[in-house]
Amino acid sequence: MAKQPNIVYFVADQMRSDALHHLGCTASITPNFDNLVQEGVSFENAYCQNPVCVPSRCSFMSGLYCHTTGHRTIHYMQNKGEPNFLRTMKNAGYEICWVGRNDLIPANLPKSEFCDHYFCGFGRDLADIPSNNQPKPHPAEDTPSIGGPHTEPGYYAHFRGRITEEQAHRPGSDWKCIEEALAYIQEKSKDPDQKPFFLYCTLTYPHPPYACEDPWYSSIDRSLCEKRRPNANDIDKPSMLKAIASRQNLRDWGEENFIEMRAVYLAMVSRFDHQFGLLTQALKDGGLYDSTSIFVFSDHGDYTGDYDIAEKVQNCFEDCIVNVPLIVKPAKQFAVSPRISPALCELVDITATVEEMTGVKTEYVNFGKSLLPALAGEDVHKDAVFSEGGRIHGEYWAMERGHNEDSEYWPRLSAQCSEGPEHTKASMIRMGNLKYVMRLYEKDELYDLSKDPKELVNRIDETEYQGDIAKMRNRLLQWYMETADWVPNRKDPRF
Repeated sequence: MAKQPNIVYFVADQMRSDALHHLGCTASITPNFDNLVQEGVSFENAYCQNPVCVPSRCSFMSGLYCHTTGHRTIHYMQNKGEPNFLRTMKNAGYEICWVGRNDLIPANLPKSEFCDHYFCGFGRDLADIPSNNQPKPHPAEDTPSIGGPHTEPGYYAHFRGRITEEQAHRPGSDWKCIEEALAYIQEKSKDPDQKPFFLYCTLTYPHPPYACEDPWYSSIDRSLCEKRRPNANDIDKPSMLKAIASRQNLRDWGEENFIEMRAVYLAMVSRFDHQFGLLTQALKDGGLYDSTSIFVFSDHGDYTGDYDIAEKVQNCFEDCIVNVPLIVKPAKQFAVSPRISPALCELVDITATVEEMTGVKTEYVNFGKSLLPALAGEDVHKDAVFSEGGRIHGEYWAMERGHNEDSEYWPRLSAQCSEGPEHTKASMIRMGNLKYVMRLYEKDELYDLSKDPKELVNRIDETEYQGDIAKMRNRLLQWYMETADWVPNRKDPRF
């Protein structure tokens, strides 16, 4: 049997797929990701399973869908004993190094159950210390926002613009995390014959606040930034998008400000690409690159001004928020046909792919499908992909309450606290170029991406699509039946 490969997850927070240059963004500068496509596969139709951080991470770090284990809100991490692929890999003999943010494990659990080393930008190995006793990162963009109170038209709390290098390199920043990841790789390169490692490097940006230092801030050509999609209140969109658009109140913010926000977002993406280049160079310098399978992806996307909305939302599924980058460079022992692949795939597929690469199996049945055939050249992977979010009426604990108008997140979170239809359950399925969204308490949606890639026209009532809608509703039902629960491997000793 071939030696087990090393595994690297290089994960962004809130990076949309169309922010990469090789996936069509002419303003973006991402040479390291673009070059990686010469050795691996970039999946242009990869989807996250939830459009916000914690549910998405609980999903891709288990291979289970969010509804399977009840993850629908940012405030609830994994339950004690819940399936976690880091734990699986650690118990199977891999050395696990976790670098960066959490959004996965409850604060009262030591990370030593899931990893051998944990670094979060403070220069200390914190794996044996419960998260609630660990130092709190200081955001690199801890600078005053531009403007006045939330109720003032033309003000956006999460827009910063240019920051200093000192601010960007503060303790707990992505730069400090990258330094710790590089130090770990350098240490591993001293003895490449020791047991394989799994490096989970999960950075904070391009998550808002939108801010970046030079040279990346100044590198983006503002004239190439794509025009945003129209205000959600001017087209047929769900109530959650309309509510956030109204509360963020950016209709009169001005095209110049929107372009600047999009440019700063792309600058953060470019910085993330540069940091990835440092990591891959360290692997090459240490003789570890060829024996390492690398997965680059994001937990979800970002509206970045589309529909006059910034940030994210919990129960909407436009491509800018759920179509995420996924680039896989396998270790040399695996067949690969380098390219941009049109195959539909999901973040849950990463777990199954690593299973097949390493021979390590989860202690439960996960719902992913290995990407190895797609890496080798197949461009048909799944007939359908899914994403979901929201809650039922009465689930007040899922509202993420406690934010007043002084909070930068008030526009979105105040809408989540409504008991109208805004924050309620919805599920998305994409088959071919059609995307269908079933909503529990309001009008469903259907978008034909071949005719309407910006998802501006809801075709749910158009006669010619009714057969497709029926097919997709049936496929959605099948998906829910297949994935509604999982049976823990813990039968009673009597049996």
